[in-house]
Amino acid sequence: MRPNHHQFEAFAYVVREGSFSAAATRLGVTQSTITQHIAKLEKSVGTLLLVRGRDGVELTPAGQDFYDLADRMVALDAEVSERLEGFNAMKKGRLKVIGNAPQPALRIIARFRHRFPDIRVDFGLYDWTTATSMIRDRLADVGLITDAPKHDMWERILIETSQYVLYCRQEHPFAQRSEVSLKDLEGETLILPEKGSLTRRILEQAFRQHDIELKRSISMTTFPLMCEAVLQGIGVAIFLRNSSLIQDNIAEVAVREMSAEQKTYLIATKDRIRLKLVAEFVGSAVE
Repeated sequence: MRPNHHQFEAFAYVVREGSFSAAATRLGVTQSTITQHIAKLEKSVGTLLLVRGRDGVELTPAGQDFYDLADRMVALDAEVSERLEGFNAMKKGRLKVIGNAPQPALRIIARFRHRFPDIRVDFGLYDWTTATSMIRDRLADVGLITDAPKHDMWERILIETSQYVLYCRQEHPFAQRSEVSLKDLEGETLILPEKGSLTRRILEQAFRQHDIELKRSISMTTFPLMCEAVLQGIGVAIFLRNSSLIQDNIAEVAVREMSAEQKTYLIATKDRIRLKLVAEFVGSAVE
C-alpha cells in the first residue's frame, strides 16, 4: 500500500520537532496516532526510517533520503493551503526560525510579530555549523546566519553588515581605549564560543595569522552565557558589534586586525520561501 499524506506529514514533523510527542502536539493528534503513521510508513517503504534514542529521534540513511521528499510534500501542501485560504492563512500558523546572529533575528521577529501577532514564532540560537546544517537538512523554515554560504537549494538575502569588536566591562582598562590589537589580548582571559561556531573559527584563524598564543581562554556553549561572563568580569570576548543582549556596563572596543565587514544573511529553501508565511517574514527582514 502506498504511503498517504498523513504518514508523510507525521514523519516530517517527528523529524522537525525532534520527538513523537512534540510532533503529536504540533499536529493536534495523539502520540499513538503518530506512532501508527510512522509504523505504516516504514512498512510501506520496507525499511526503518527512524531510530528512537534518549535524546530524541535519529534518521537512518534511508530516513534522511526519505525526509527530504516528505518535507517537500508538506511544504507544497502548505503552499496549496495558503493559496486556497488567502489572507486568512496569515491569521494562524507557526514559523521555526534559527540562527547564529541573535540581534538581527530578534529585531526581525519583533517586526514580524507586530504585523502578525497570531503567528507563533519559535527561535533557536545555534553555532554556525549547526544552523547552516539545519537549513540544509530542512529542519527549520528560516535561518539568520552570519557569512551564510551560497547553495543551490536556498535563497540568500543580505540583512546587515557588521564588524567584530571586543566586549569588556566598563571598569576594564580597555574600555577607555578606542582600539585594541590582538596582541593586547595575550594577557587576558578570552571567552570563546564553542567549537563549530563561525566566530571561534575566525578568531582562531586571526590569532594564527598574527602568531599570537592565547594563554587563558574559556569556552562557553551559548551566546547569552558569554555576555553574562563578560558582565561578571570573568574575561573579555570578541563578537559582532551591537550583538550583545546586555547593554549596561559593557563597552565595545574596535579590534585593529578585525575591521573587515561580516555579512548576515537570511536563508530559506527555495520551496519554503514561496510560502506566504515565510515571504512575509522576509518582508519584515528587508523593510
